[in-house]
Amino acid sequence: MAGPGPGLGLRFQRRFLAARPLRSLPWPELEQALRTAPDSSLLQDILHKTILHPLCVKYPPSTKYRRCFLTELIRKHESTAAEPLDELYDTLADVLKDEESTQCYKNYLLPTGDCVTLLESTAMISAGTTGLITWEAALHLSEWAVENPEVFRDRTILELGSGIGFTGIAICKTCQPKKYIFSDCHHCVLRQLGENIRLNGFIPEPGATRGVQAQPQGQEVEAKNCQKPKLVVAELDWGSVRAEELLGLQPEVVIAADVVYDPEVIPALTGMLQKLCSSRADRKPPEVFLAFTVRNPDTYQLFQAQLDKVGIRWQIIPAHGNSNFLYEVQPNVTILQLFP
Repeated sequence: MAGPGPGLGLRFQRRFLAARPLRSLPWPELEQALRTAPDSSLLQDILHKTILHPLCVKYPPSTKYRRCFLTELIRKHESTAAEPLDELYDTLADVLKDEESTQCYKNYLLPTGDCVTLLESTAMISAGTTGLITWEAALHLSEWAVENPEVFRDRTILELGSGIGFTGIAICKTCQPKKYIFSDCHHCVLRQLGENIRLNGFIPEPGATRGVQAQPQGQEVEAKNCQKPKLVVAELDWGSVRAEELLGLQPEVVIAADVVYDPEVIPALTGMLQKLCSSRADRKPPEVFLAFTVRNPDTYQLFQAQLDKVGIRWQIIPAHGNSNFLYEVQPNVTILQLFP
């Protein structure tokens, strides 16, 4: 993961959410103010709302990122006529003592002022899976959910391919669902998912599909809520799960983010959607929303063709208006609503 480039803006906000708003300045104006500051007070303000903010001290981003960020901050400061700030150099010295790790924390600010804190892998692929990091479609789906809380309020939600939990945790903190069912099939992902749920103050309930539930591994729990909604972590293998096994879930809403990335998983995914609808017997089919980054147009078109083949209608959800999470590169994300 690259460190900060010439602009602090996007990566600055993505890792160090506590800094927004910083003196109510947009990022270009903040950088200009930093270049022309007559003293070190603005730099000190930035330092204490990023690296030295209590949240980032407790749940630090990767060592590499903090080192690159501080180095860039020092470079910008040294380009001005302001007096050196010893605290900045001391902080960098402390970071240089830290060892690199295969995991780091990322903190995401929600519009409510609350945040989602996740322990993520520092590698795009680890333990044979890509499910140990947060992908852009999960951020976009969460933004859409925050703008449309009525879709989730007081309802049972099933998320397919939950990964390490960002979307579900964000929805549980902002949209007041009655019950939220996280699901995945990789044992490492399920374990990390359980840790992140607990890290954000929730405790999954027993009764997961096939008896598989993420177990705590000594991670600190900050139980700040009264355990509403009810949370379940389930192991769901789309290709092998039977419709009878889904009877106890009975979701009213089904969501997924970045699960359409490989042509080989598309038949299993559409089959899973069919099973979910058939498992509800005479009850109303669930509302289904899928978000995915269009990396390969052929894969996207194949998915649409497969939906048409099995009789699942679909429509594109208009892009949401607000961007609560900034991206290093704006991805081509589409959200589809399905009508099984």
